[in-house]
Amino acid sequence: MGGRAINRWDLRVLVVALTGLGMGIVGGTLAAHVSAPHPSTISTAVLWLGLVAAVLYAFLRSRPANLLTLKPQDFLWGVGLGVALRLVQGIASGANSTSFPSAETSLGFGASTLMAGALGPVVEELFFRGVVLVVVYQLLRRSIGAASAGASAALFSTATFVLTHAAFQTITLVDGLGLFLLSMTCSGIVLLTGRLWGAVLAHVVYNAVFLAVGFLGSFLA
Repeated sequence: MGGRAINRWDLRVLVVALTGLGMGIVGGTLAAHVSAPHPSTISTAVLWLGLVAAVLYAFLRSRPANLLTLKPQDFLWGVGLGVALRLVQGIASGANSTSFPSAETSLGFGASTLMAGALGPVVEELFFRGVVLVVVYQLLRRSIGAASAGASAALFSTATFVLTHAAFQTITLVDGLGLFLLSMTCSGIVLLTGRLWGAVLAHVVYNAVFLAVGFLGSFLA
């Protein structure tokens, strides 16, 4: 539902987005090894700087119609799918057979964890679903059709999303599956509704449930 404005989201926007992502990954990797307090926080901030720069370029160039519209049903999409995805991830990881997580142990709470849990979903969804997904769909939809373009865009967005996480942490098969399902679900929300905020909310809830379980574990301990 991008209207005429979507036409300005062309190959240049995709190139800028991937360049920003690449620079963010390289800069964030280097920042993680600097001798400074909270290197992981600095690393995350550098990565986000590259993502935000690409998002700003895209939206200054044009703003697709309805993409940033928020409707009541977006809350239903976000909360419902966010909780469902976390339940699936918990089942797949065998969480019912392990000790209850706590903030001091398995979660390792700190500034970077809270940043990733609260602000990370907004930055990541704006970039991976708000820009990358939409611009790839826009580039392909006329040549291969809406359905194929949507599937291709969702897979491309998901691949970059998972690989970005893999660049900064060791990802197990279960972790990768969780990220894949999260990304594909958020992509589906955007493709089906034409709006971004349902995907943002789903990602926020997915992270928030994990953080809430950690806080609860600490309280019970």
